[in-house]
Formats: sequence, structure tokens, C-alpha cells
Amino acid sequence: QVQLVESGGGLVQAGGSLRLSCAASGRTFSRYVVGWFRQVPGKEREFVAAISWSVDITRYADSVKGRFTASRDNAKNTVYLQMNSLQPEDTAVYYCAAAQLIGDFSVTSNYNIYQNWGQGTQVTVSS
Repeated sequence: QVQLVESGGGLVQAGGSLRLSCAASGRTFSRYVVGWFRQVPGKEREFVAAISWSVDITRYADSVKGRFTASRDNAKNTVYLQMNSLQPEDTAVYYCAAAQLIGDFSVTSNYNIYQNWGQGTQVTVSS
């Protein structure tokens, strides 16, 4: 079991930046991946980014490519999501999630593969 806690959300003006953190506790495994998702009320969770726990592999949703960057610090058991050039449409609750990767890295965009989820952190971007 892995426990995840997100932090770093807040209110920012359009064009601004935020850095989200996802701190993990409990046992982690080299095959784990961490995904970032976001959700607004009444809508389905949307894939944002994913990063391998041990291998330098990342992927991003088209909507955030060039603006968001996922990274990790294994010594701190923490992954990050640097969000730049934020726009109002980025407003959502952001979640990190952990999964043992079975198959191709492309499956990391599917929220159904993730077993462990954080509590979420609110990101609000004003126009």
C-alpha cells in the first residue's frame, strides 16, 4: 500500500504558475508509476501527466504539453507537477495516483489502473 498526499494548490491568475507536490509514504516499488489527473464537478477525471517512479519516462495530455512538467525526487518519495502558463480551463481538483505498471506506458492515461489516490488539491486560475 502507498499513501499519497497532494499539496501546492491555490489561486493564481492566468499566466501564472504553481508547483504541485505528491508525497508518498509506505512501500513503493520500482515498477510503480505516478499519474496526475484533474476533475471538475460533474465531469469525468481527466488525465494530465504520468511519470515512472524509477525510469526517466513521462507523458502528458495534449492540453498541457509544453506547459506542465512532471518530475520526481525518489530520495524524498515525492513527485511534482510544475504548471506554467496556467489558464482558467486548468481550474480543477488535481489528484496524484500510484499504480503498478502492467503493460505499455501508454496505459497510464487510464485512471482505472491506479490503485492508490491522494486526497486532491484545488487549483483555481482566475482570468
